[in-house]
Amino acid sequence: GAQYTANLYSVFFCSHRFGIAAYRKYSSGSGYPNISLSSPLPGIPKPVFASVDGQEKYETKITTLDNGLRVASQNKFGQFCTVGILVNSGSRHEAKYPSGIAHFLEKLAFSSTAQYGSKDEILLTLEKHGGICDCQTSRDTTMYAVSAEVKGLDTVVSLLSDVVLQPRLLDEEIEMTRMAVRFELEDLNMRPDPEPLLTEMIHAAAYRGNTVGLPRVCPVDNVDKIDKKVLHRYLSNYYCPERMVLAGVGIEHEHLVKCARKYLQDVKPVWGMNTAANVDLSVAQYTGGIIKMEKDMSDVSLGPTPIPELTHIMIGLESCSFLEDDFIPFAVLNMMMGGGGSFSAGGPGKGMFTRLYLNVLNRHHWMYNATSYHHSYEDSGLLCIHASADPRQVREMVEIITREFIQMAASAGELERAKTQLKSMLMMNLESRPVIFEDVGRQVLSTGKRKLPHELCDLISNVTASDIKRVTTKMLRSKPAVAALGDLKELPSYEHIQAALSSKDGRLPRIYRLFR
Repeated sequence: GAQYTANLYSVFFCSHRFGIAAYRKYSSGSGYPNISLSSPLPGIPKPVFASVDGQEKYETKITTLDNGLRVASQNKFGQFCTVGILVNSGSRHEAKYPSGIAHFLEKLAFSSTAQYGSKDEILLTLEKHGGICDCQTSRDTTMYAVSAEVKGLDTVVSLLSDVVLQPRLLDEEIEMTRMAVRFELEDLNMRPDPEPLLTEMIHAAAYRGNTVGLPRVCPVDNVDKIDKKVLHRYLSNYYCPERMVLAGVGIEHEHLVKCARKYLQDVKPVWGMNTAANVDLSVAQYTGGIIKMEKDMSDVSLGPTPIPELTHIMIGLESCSFLEDDFIPFAVLNMMMGGGGSFSAGGPGKGMFTRLYLNVLNRHHWMYNATSYHHSYEDSGLLCIHASADPRQVREMVEIITREFIQMAASAGELERAKTQLKSMLMMNLESRPVIFEDVGRQVLSTGKRKLPHELCDLISNVTASDIKRVTTKMLRSKPAVAALGDLKELPSYEHIQAALSSKDGRLPRIYRLFR
């Protein structure tokens, strides 16, 4: 740094004042002019430093249109923008419908519409503006997004309006979607990584038969039941303006509002104008419970170095909704538990000092995985630990996990590290435009406003060890949710897991066998 700057200055001086010969003398390292780097240099104009002209430019602006649609935007430097429509609709709203509608809609997105004859036409239109599109559904939100050049904003909003409100849903498109869904269901059961399947199972166990416990992927029996009529019935209830947000990052707010008024204000959807009369407003009911799936995992991956046969367990407890104040302490707790696979590449910032590495993976070489997850929704949440090991050691593995739940209180060093890591992860993720878009859209959809990153960082900084202790104690009062996959001969009973989580040390009740 300083040496490099000194070299730069000496080049400037030597070439101007002493000529090339003198410069050669100095560049050999001898006799630099004795000038302090902190004092201004003679003959050099005073530098002008960039300064921040207040936050106004970069705050999230929100406008509500006459029809109830909210428009939210965040300006960001650059010639590309990400714009999309988020709908308050997902698998949790399918109680009165065959499960799997959200899964179908995700696959049918960006197909033919009133304005565009096919998916190819849509992609060609976007290509003119260097654009790409994507649709993702979760348990509570459906998100249609496009990233393209700022100059193409008008086209992009018009296209999004058409895709969301005027899809043709042709018979051949629905048939193709059925094939895609069937393939995805087969793939889900054959993957070496069982995490998506376990996440489905733990939600079904924790919220048995209601809201976020309803299946996110379409059950096999429903693939043929979902047709245009069913989809239109669902869309007419949930795809209404007051349940939508048009979010944009990297554009002027006024321009986005103008486009929204033009393309989204007085548009009649293809299923007809309908008020959201039958919206399911059920609040998530946490039930706890166990879901087991006996499965031969010995041939999950073949080849010269197959993955050994493993049994996977996920144990979860009720946390809180993302609207509660305790959401931030739970996020810090999840970061403190951390974890990963036993083959994760280590290194700074990879979380090798998290609780599940230090206490579990580093001490018990036979465990292949121990990872903490936190799923949070608008009315409930679930903090769970996923672990995997050889089928013969399942009982021991469950006890190690229940002990980790009991010993969750934080030490000062661990807490500071977890808070710093959470803030750094938050800030690094919010460098990316699509992530900012999702953050803006989701926050405005659920709360009507947006907390800025620096506000979230302040909230994280304020978390104390007593907060962690308080939320842990509250969480341990709930019934556990358990998902188990693989060879389950050694799996302790649900009652024993519950007893371990209610005990002081997290140990399973001893069982005495006459014959091993």
